[in-house]
Amino acid sequence: MSPIPAIDLLNGNCVRLMQGAYDQVTTYHDDPIIVAHRWESLGAPFLHVVDLDAARSGGRTHNTAMIASIAQTVNIPVQTGGGIRSAADVIRVLDQGIHRAIIGTSAVKNPALISTMVARYGADRVAVGIDAKNGEVRVDGWTSGTGLSALDFAQDMETLGVRRIIYTDIGRDGTLVGPNLNAYRTLGVQLKHAWLTASGGVSGPKDLTALAELESIGVDSVIIGRALYEGKFEGFELWPTKA
Repeated sequence: MSPIPAIDLLNGNCVRLMQGAYDQVTTYHDDPIIVAHRWESLGAPFLHVVDLDAARSGGRTHNTAMIASIAQTVNIPVQTGGGIRSAADVIRVLDQGIHRAIIGTSAVKNPALISTMVARYGADRVAVGIDAKNGEVRVDGWTSGTGLSALDFAQDMETLGVRRIIYTDIGRDGTLVGPNLNAYRTLGVQLKHAWLTASGGVSGPKDLTALAELESIGVDSVIIGRALYEGKFEGFELWPTKA
């Protein structure tokens, strides 16, 4: 199970939202590059960076240059999502040295974009982000419902060639109540080719132990935000040093 630190950007700051609510924001740091280097220095193998401003509005924001700077100044891969709506957005992101582009809203609204970008860049560099509340896919920075079942949508994306799905349980995100193991288990069993990254609700080491039991069905990584920033892993070696 690979833990991945989350760096969520809002107005240039490193923040966390409570259950996706933009009016429930906790700011952890005003310099995301310092935060990125901190996680890298502790041994994180990967970074997950989200532009929350762009996720809601689409297009470029004042966070765009910051995300490129993070990718260019750390020596570990970076994946990013939020506001990636078009082929031009994907190309811009990947040409900046970012390892993986995460497409969410446009995967719902323009599925052809997914198959085109996977064909162009390969399945490792293009992921689909599924943000769900009560099993329903939500878009536009989690603000709009779609009526789509997260499970059905994930299977549709797999059919288009997607091999990495990042599933966020909105109702648990930022709450520290524990991950939605049942949802990840169901997805892991149903998906035959795609790997799954869990996100939302992680509260501490015990949740990593529980998620590790799902590795055999393709849940191989987990994004951790609030629990990291609030010291819930103090004294726990998240990224053991290789001998």
